[in-house]
Amino acid sequence: MAARRRWELSVSIEAELRAELDRGERTETAVLRLLPYVLLAACTLITLLLPLWGVSPNLPAALGLSFAATVWLLWFHVGHARRYAYASLMGLYSAGLMVLAAGLVAVAPWYALFAFLGYPHAFHHLRGRRRYAGAAVTSMTMAVAYLGGLATLTGGFWWAWLAISVISTVLASGSFHLIEISDERERRQRQAVAELHEANLTIEAALAENAALHAQLLVRARQAGVLDERQRMAREIHDTLAQGLTGIVTQLQAAQQRMDEPPALDRHLTNAVNLARESLTEARRTVHAVEPELLAEAQLPEAVGDVVRRWSELHRIDAVLTTAGDPRPMHADVEVTLLRAAQEALANVAKHARASRVGLTLSYMEDLVTLDVRDDGIGFEPAVRRAGGSGDGGFGLAGMRQRVQRLAGRLDIESEPGGGTAISASVPAIPAGPDADPNPARRR
Repeated sequence: MAARRRWELSVSIEAELRAELDRGERTETAVLRLLPYVLLAACTLITLLLPLWGVSPNLPAALGLSFAATVWLLWFHVGHARRYAYASLMGLYSAGLMVLAAGLVAVAPWYALFAFLGYPHAFHHLRGRRRYAGAAVTSMTMAVAYLGGLATLTGGFWWAWLAISVISTVLASGSFHLIEISDERERRQRQAVAELHEANLTIEAALAENAALHAQLLVRARQAGVLDERQRMAREIHDTLAQGLTGIVTQLQAAQQRMDEPPALDRHLTNAVNLARESLTEARRTVHAVEPELLAEAQLPEAVGDVVRRWSELHRIDAVLTTAGDPRPMHADVEVTLLRAAQEALANVAKHARASRVGLTLSYMEDLVTLDVRDDGIGFEPAVRRAGGSGDGGFGLAGMRQRVQRLAGRLDIESEPGGGTAISASVPAIPAGPDADPNPARRR
């Protein structure tokens, strides 16, 4: 948003500068086009009114030259409006205008008002040395008017005319130089405005591309969030409902086989009911994204120990938990990951291992917390993917690995046929606290 506001401000500044420069150019062009007609009309009007005051100018010559000057201006302003870029035409136009102005000043000195236009016309329509030559010709014409006409000049004041012409030429040349500096500054301003316009176009394209990328990122982030939530639900369902239902089915099957033994039948049915209640509770907590009930009521070693004890009683397999290091509260995600790893490892032992003994070790180190689960079962070949028959499609180990890697941890599995299985889950030791962040990307 800040970048877009800066771009909008830049576009606004560019528009203001461009409008100001265009407005100045239009005004200058209009003045150069209209002023000759206004001054020529004013001088002609004075000529027509002079007889009322007893002055008798050469009216035919003045009116004839005024008409010729008007035709000359119209011819170039209208007929040659598109030829202003040609230097030869502009030289012809300026030369003709200066000759007509000189003729008018020779007839009547007050036409100096019109002859003064030679300066701006020379500057705008001529280039290089021609520009200063036009200024010199205009200065000589104006000097005649300053001295009162040709009569004064022929009366011996040619030196005054020459001095005034030189001084006027020098002053005009100095003025031209200053105007050239101003025009160069304006040219640079226009160039800067053009560059600013190009930069604004580039920024506009970049903002549009950025908006498109931002929209794509939002879509991908939304998709990633949906996928992450699906994976979380899949892991939670596997670790709670699937394992619970598996245990319930196992207890009910055992109860069917002990129908003639009321004590054993009652024990299996009681276990099935308890598993159903626990699974229902965990399912509700999963839906609300709440930590497992075992961790809500105890720390990780006690929670894992309770899982081991219940599992051992349920499956009649010896299981022992050993805690090493200094147990301390860890971030909820760390404890949930290790608790689910213990549950999944024990569930796999019950379903596949045919083990008689299981040993679990929960190790607290300076920067890691590790859970090792070892059994003396039949083992398997880790490189060979288990095909069917597992009931979970092999999601158990995959889900365990996803949980551990999500915290930048590591899951190692060592096993061989007939040699038992050892599973080791290691995750960073992220302490509990409001400022702790289990996401490794954000921690970096």
